[in-house]
Amino acid sequence: MIKEFCAENFTNIPQAIHNGANRIELCDNLAVGGTTPSTGVLEESFAYTSEKSIPLMVMIRPRGGDFIYNDTELKIMHTDLIEAKKLGVDGVVFGCLTPSNWIDEEAMELLLDVADGLQVTFHMAFDAIEETRKKAAIDWLVAHQVDRILVHGGPLDTPIEEHLTKISEWIAYADGRITFVVGGGVRSTNAQAVCTQTGATEVHGTRIV
Repeated sequence: MIKEFCAENFTNIPQAIHNGANRIELCDNLAVGGTTPSTGVLEESFAYTSEKSIPLMVMIRPRGGDFIYNDTELKIMHTDLIEAKKLGVDGVVFGCLTPSNWIDEEAMELLLDVADGLQVTFHMAFDAIEETRKKAAIDWLVAHQVDRILVHGGPLDTPIEEHLTKISEWIAYADGRITFVVGGGVRSTNAQAVCTQTGATEVHGTRIV
């Protein structure tokens, strides 16, 4: 089981790694679901995780709220992604949707082109995609060589336990073509049960270790 620790800044990274985190997702502003961290925080965090041989994934998100971005916001994401790539990070985490809650294919293709050579996680924007289109979304992300999908399975204020059956169905459908990372209410105390019930091998959270 891969335990991805969600870090709001550098402060808790050393302790998380000491406690058994296998990967770090770095972001800022967790109160709004995470935004892009500053270059300074990113640089120090990457120096530390590299030394410990722990992969670092960086959130690329210009603001909280929905995942429907205008041209200016996409330009910001584009620049932030280039900067993260220059630093040599292992991967990036982002997701863009259209007003109809489908993948913003044009925006994603632009960012994926820049992210070439990095691991890419499509974050919880996936939860906002209509249920009837979830499998099509999985197929699209697989076809575009996205590595992982971070999911909760529903609104973040609902218990993860309510969504395990649904998540297990997505994982079965993906059939190893893409990795699902389960997060939102996953803690060190229930991580193993979540993996057992869904077939997931990766979990994510601020209390995962």
